[in-house]
Amino acid sequence: MDYFIAKALPEDIETIARFQVDLALATEHLTLDPETVLRGVRNVFKKPDIGFYLVARDPEGKPAGSLLIQKEWSDWRNAEAWWIHSVYVLPEHRRQGIFRKLFEYAESLARTEGVFALRLFVEQNNRTAKTAYCETGMSSGHYDLMEKGL
Repeated sequence: MDYFIAKALPEDIETIARFQVDLALATEHLTLDPETVLRGVRNVFKKPDIGFYLVARDPEGKPAGSLLIQKEWSDWRNAEAWWIHSVYVLPEHRRQGIFRKLFEYAESLARTEGVFALRLFVEQNNRTAKTAYCETGMSSGHYDLMEKGL
C-alpha cells in the first residue's frame, strides 16, 4: 500500500489526539484525559515554535499514523535538533514501513532547515521500536536521560 506523508493539517487534530490516547494506553498502560490531550495537540498548531506533526495517509487520504517533531535550540551548534515524539501507527497499518516513511520525510525536512540531529526517546525494553529506529540509521547516543517529575 502506498502512503503519503505530509505535515498535519488542522482537520487532523482530533485524529492525532485519539492516536495519542491510544499510544499512552498501549505503551505505558496510562489512561490520559482525552480533552487534555486534544488541547495539547491544538496548542502545537497554535504555537508553531513548539513543533509540528507529520501524518501518514493511506491511499484514500485517511490518517494511518503520525509523529510529533519538537524543536530544541543548541547554542553549541547554532542550530536546532529535532526530537521525534508521539510516534503512532494504527494497528492495521503496522509493518508497512510507515515509521520509515515518516522518518525519511522528517529527515529530508530537517536537512533543508539546517537541523543538526534527529533524536528520540525509546523505552529500554521496546526491542521492536529500537529495531525500527536502528534501521533508519539512528543509534544510541552517549547521553542518559535524567528527569525530575514536577
